[in-house]
Parts: sequence; structure tokens; C-alpha cells
Amino acid sequence: MEFTLSQFPAYPYPLETLSFQLVTLARRGRAPPVSPSSSMAALVSTTPIRTSLTISGPSSLFKGNVTSLKAKPCNFNPLSGTHSTSRPQARPFMVVNKRASAAAAVPAVGERFRLNNLAPQPGSRKKAKRKGRGIAAGQGNSCGFGMRGQKSRSGPGVMRGFEGGQMPLYRRIPKLRGIAGGMHAGLPKYVPVNLKDIAEAGFQEGEEVSLESLKEKGLINPSGRERRLPLKILGDGELDVKLNFKARAFSTSAREKLESVGCSITVLPGRKKWLKPAVLKNLARADEYFAKKRAAAAEASEPDPAASS
Repeated sequence: MEFTLSQFPAYPYPLETLSFQLVTLARRGRAPPVSPSSSMAALVSTTPIRTSLTISGPSSLFKGNVTSLKAKPCNFNPLSGTHSTSRPQARPFMVVNKRASAAAAVPAVGERFRLNNLAPQPGSRKKAKRKGRGIAAGQGNSCGFGMRGQKSRSGPGVMRGFEGGQMPLYRRIPKLRGIAGGMHAGLPKYVPVNLKDIAEAGFQEGEEVSLESLKEKGLINPSGRERRLPLKILGDGELDVKLNFKARAFSTSAREKLESVGCSITVLPGRKKWLKPAVLKNLARADEYFAKKRAAAAEASEPDPAASS
């Protein structure tokens, strides 16, 4: 059955739509609508409708026959309320333990500590509670800080021990002197040793008593800051052996007892304090001046042999 465009004199749509409608009618076994001027007898035929469809007229985008038409799959979801039967597979429900994950960072027994496995012990660190971040934080309107005052404002607050301006407690209590009060004047300047300790150590006559010999005898065992301190001999006790003492300082009683026994005393020089070059120059000039003055006084005290004769 042949169709021509003369049967559609007043078709208001483009040829692509007409081709689609003709194909649809041919597949359903129906004839296209005709104009009133056409006769119905020309359209009715006893022969069956052929599957091939040709269109005479201007060229259109449709080319081919009806048998080659196939339905293409549509990737869009249907607009109807029905859902597809294939549902995506649900993810398995997993419970993550934070402590277990933190414990995984801690190295096992026998493993060396490295930068990639350094971590605190599980449960030793706890996140601080954030306060004062609004009503939604769940701590109330003022979050426990009150309505007014310096402690309710933002910022660092007040220093430790501050009592509003009055004399604080750490200034009201009495002060301790010396090392107990943290003063430098109370720090020890010598390693003290008494004469009775030296007598009990068993030194033989003529031996040397110094900081090194006392360490060897076990009388002193300085540690920390005391290792840099010099030796000082104190006069508690008695000594009846002649020894050679070398120390930085001697007490008055210790010096008298040692001189009475006949011990030799050597005062070791201390560490010189750093002074400015101008101060050292003035000290040298002063020593020179006083040396000349002592020499002149010594010459004046000597008797003149010419006057005596």
C-alpha cells in the first residue's frame, strides 16, 4: 500500500513527525487519515498492507524500512511512582572503636619507637570540654561563668594568686632567708671539712691534704653544683699529725690549730673575676703606686750608717 504526501495537504507538523506517525500506523495495520476530497474507495483495498513503506516527496531524516526499527534501551528512570525491582546492595553496618584504633598506633612489644608509631597510651588523653559557645552547647545560657565580672569575659582571665587587688597570700607570709627563700646568698661557696674528719681518715705524717686526696679517702663525694666548689678547712676537732694542707680557705680556729701543730698551709688562688680592661689598668697603676710607697717607707726606716759613725 503506497502513501503519498498529496493525501496530507494541510499537515501542520514537520516531516519527521509525519514519518513517525506513518510508521506507527503501518505497524498497527491501519491506514492514515485522508482529506475530505479523497475518496474512501481509493484507500480501502482487499490486499493486505505491506510492511515496506516508501514516502515520495521531500527527503526526511527517516531512512530504511519498518523491519529494521528496534527499540533502544532508555537510561532514564521512569516518571511513574513505581520503583525498580533491582535495589543497590546495602553497606554492612560497622562499629568503629576509637580506643582500638588508637591502640593500633602504639608499637607492639619489642618494636622500636619511630616517628610513625609515636602515640600516647590509649585513654591517657581526653579532649577538653568546650565551654561558653552558646546555648546549643548544652551548658545553659552563661555556661557556668555567671553573668558579669572579669571571670565571665573572654580572654586569659586573671593571674594565679590574684585576690582582686588586696595583698595576696604569697606576699603576706614571712620570707625565708638563704637557700630556703631562693636567694643566691644562701648557696654554699665551699666544700667544708673539719679537722676531726681528717684525723679519723688515717693520714700519715707528711701527706698532702687536698680536694683530690679527700675524694680518694671517701671523706667527701660532691655532686652536681658542689663538684665546682673549692675546699675549706674548719676547726672542729683536734689534729696531732703534721700534714701539708692545700685549700682555698681556712677558718681562724683551724689556722691556729694547724700552725700550733706545725702543719704547712697553702692557700690556693681562686678564680679571677672578669673585669673591664680599664678597671684592670687602674688596678695595675694602684699596685705600682703602693709598691713604690712601701719601698720608700722601708728605706726611711733603715738607720743611716754615716749618722751613727
